[in-house]
Amino acid sequence: MKEGKKMTIVAAKKCYSYQEKELSEKLDFLLQELGGLEKFIRAGDRVVLKTNLLMGKAPEAAVTTNPEFIRTLARKVKALGAEVLIADSPGGPFNKSLLKRAYQKAGLYELAAAENLKLNYNTDSQKHEHKAGKINKSFQLASYLETADLVINLPKLKTHGLTMYTGAVKNLFGCIPGVLKAEYHLRMQSVDDFSRMLNDLAALVAPELTIMDAVVGMEGDGPSNGQPKEFNYLLASTSPYYLDLAAVKLMGITPEEKVPSIKAALADQFIKKEKLELRGDEIKPLTNVKIPKIEKGNNLFDAKLPDFLSDILEKFLRPKPVFKEEKCVGCRTCAENCPPEAITMIDSFPEVELESCIRCFCCQELCPYDAVEIKYPLLAKLLFSN
Repeated sequence: MKEGKKMTIVAAKKCYSYQEKELSEKLDFLLQELGGLEKFIRAGDRVVLKTNLLMGKAPEAAVTTNPEFIRTLARKVKALGAEVLIADSPGGPFNKSLLKRAYQKAGLYELAAAENLKLNYNTDSQKHEHKAGKINKSFQLASYLETADLVINLPKLKTHGLTMYTGAVKNLFGCIPGVLKAEYHLRMQSVDDFSRMLNDLAALVAPELTIMDAVVGMEGDGPSNGQPKEFNYLLASTSPYYLDLAAVKLMGITPEEKVPSIKAALADQFIKKEKLELRGDEIKPLTNVKIPKIEKGNNLFDAKLPDFLSDILEKFLRPKPVFKEEKCVGCRTCAENCPPEAITMIDSFPEVELESCIRCFCCQELCPYDAVEIKYPLLAKLLFSN
């Protein structure tokens, strides 16, 4: 087969539970379709399992990669004589005490102790040049990547209020430590630019394997405040871009270009639809998944209306974060992690300055009490309803 015709494989397998026996069998199938785990791992390798540890949430909330899924894969990696490090950078401050708390709540602390696995507590970072980047020429990456011989990307299938969908490519945003993520939100304030940045980041990190936990994912107000949803799949690929291209089918998102990161990946030629080769079980889209609406850019009408008119209409169209008094406990997480510092605490309750708000929705994403809701104006609902 000529190089120009080379296909990229995404293997999919139905999986209905997090029971070890079923997970092990399904993972063996996926890995065999990609050439077998031994194709990627040698004895003595240091393997980073880059999980989704957005925040400390119990596994049943479907916010983080399921620990039983990680356990089953880690056993297979260790069986080949490799050393396993479980790592991610949750949102907010990146320090040992907060990392430990997140590991504990997500079920990873107990898992690591039981399976003799290492958890990352290195909170340092290094700058990496990326001259091939389409929009971002350098990144500040977590130091846990420095000593890795192999990175296995373990995303969770979820919806996302900013990017519609979060999966393989978006999961690698966790390679940027803690509050440094805010700088990227500030520099790339439109969802299109932010998505292009994510694609550049994925190219720089270049995980050798990506295996998605889509047994139970999330719908609605993802990535942390949505509802668990049974998708009943595992997916695997050597490419996070192509895995995302396949995974959005599960959510019934058509065309795939509705997802900004996929639209950008197609435009910047990270992927080509005709080069996706699906193996294993057919991916059957669900038709009842709650998909969040997203803001197309900083200004929805820039390309269609004069600047003065689009600026006026924009005020009536942009979504905004709303803080729920009955759930807010005044913990300050939203204010401390707001990239433009648009949130202030008044009498222990958050207030947002909408003129400064960049609609990154970090406040909703990181709120541990589900106290932030994204409200869409009536005019926006009428104009952009599906």
